[in-house]
Amino acid sequence: MMVSESQLQAKRPVSAALAGPYGHPFHPILVTVPIGAWVASLAFDIASHVVGDPGFLTQGSEWLIAVGVIGALLAATVGLLDLFAIPTGTRAFGTGLVHMTLNLLVTVAYVVNFAWRHGTYTDGGSVGTGPLTLSAVSLAALAVSGFLGGKLAYHYGVRVADEATQAAGYTPRPAAGDGRSAS
Repeated sequence: MMVSESQLQAKRPVSAALAGPYGHPFHPILVTVPIGAWVASLAFDIASHVVGDPGFLTQGSEWLIAVGVIGALLAATVGLLDLFAIPTGTRAFGTGLVHMTLNLLVTVAYVVNFAWRHGTYTDGGSVGTGPLTLSAVSLAALAVSGFLGGKLAYHYGVRVADEATQAAGYTPRPAAGDGRSAS
């Protein structure tokens, strides 16, 4: 099957220095920071209802949310560059817009969550039901957005190397001692 020019465009970075070189985009690497921080913050929230002295978990959760917001802003910056590489008017571009919108809404929800909690850990109590619920709902929305991000990469091939480049990874290596390079 022939690859269209618009498919090739979506595989190449707008700026390799900012968004990552061909075949090595920065966005998927950076999204692990907010995902990990926000999942851990929810685990801390839940744990704060189980332990006897939950203040350290409540404080840790608040700061994990802050780390996640900072990571999300960095991931969004390079993700926006990846979105610019997708031709407008395509299904991939529409999916990218929904993915971006959900992620921005989740990030705003976590900023609100941080502000809601800010300073409350000093009372030594567990995380309130409202902030805990907001974290759980935000993570559910993030999971939907992650599914869409996976669709962009694995279904539409956005910022994924073309098939000819991928095929090179499945070429058998030469036998040892035949004099050819093994790269």
